[in-house]
Amino acid sequence: MFTRLRHLSATALITSFALCSAVAAQDDPTLDTVMASVGDSTITLGHVLALRNSLPANYDQLPPEVLFKGVLDQLIQQTLLMQAHEGPLSTAAKLRLENETRAVTAGDVIDDVLETALTDEALQSAYEAKYTSAEQETEYRAAHILVETEDEAKTLITELEGGANFAALAQEHSTGPSGPGGGDLGWFSEGVMVQEFFDAAAKLEPGEVSAPVQTQFGWHVIKLNETRVMERPTLDEVRDELLDDIRQAAFNDYVAGLEKNTEITRTDTSAYDPALINKTDLLEK
Repeated sequence: MFTRLRHLSATALITSFALCSAVAAQDDPTLDTVMASVGDSTITLGHVLALRNSLPANYDQLPPEVLFKGVLDQLIQQTLLMQAHEGPLSTAAKLRLENETRAVTAGDVIDDVLETALTDEALQSAYEAKYTSAEQETEYRAAHILVETEDEAKTLITELEGGANFAALAQEHSTGPSGPGGGDLGWFSEGVMVQEFFDAAAKLEPGEVSAPVQTQFGWHVIKLNETRVMERPTLDEVRDELLDDIRQAAFNDYVAGLEKNTEITRTDTSAYDPALINKTDLLEK
């Protein structure tokens, strides 16, 4: 689409400016305002805006006059090609048209569902459920020394009990990427570290060193430096996240309701070779 936009001539730009100026000069153009006629077919402002609305975000960078002309040219070309078509549509084209109709119609329904779901009340309720009512989460700041064997970890613990410096031992012995920094891992909460490591760190008191802890990466000696309670974010800080949650929940609930009230029969596909999904050559028959 728009393969010629990078090569617009000065004449084309002047024509585009003239077109846009003519549109702007009209009083309150509507979706039915005709932008072009191709034989017996008309292309309206509605058609132009619908195509423009489906374009990827990178097209927003184009000047309006270039974008307007490109979209209109695309619709004119498509109309010419459609009018040049002879005979019935190919099997592949018919099926693609059915799928496109299905997708566009489904999208229209979902837009209505989401518009109803996205209210200020729903947003506030989601925020309170996720952040205000929930127990505040604790963050941990710890350091560790990663070695290959349990015996190595035990030896390090013995040295620490004898007064050795944790950071110095980490720099000398740790095989992990944090070793050069004295083993410091910074702040983390649950879900950031592997579960065995987090569980061991969360049981420590600040300043305390763990017994050897095994994870998929090896054996760890963990020192908990300090803890803090995470501050709750403001609603504005998590607005986009909550809106996504509301959209997903509304979509899931709506589709689940449709599935519950509609008889759906699925063919048992286990009898078919899964490679059937790639036999697109069947469309050519």
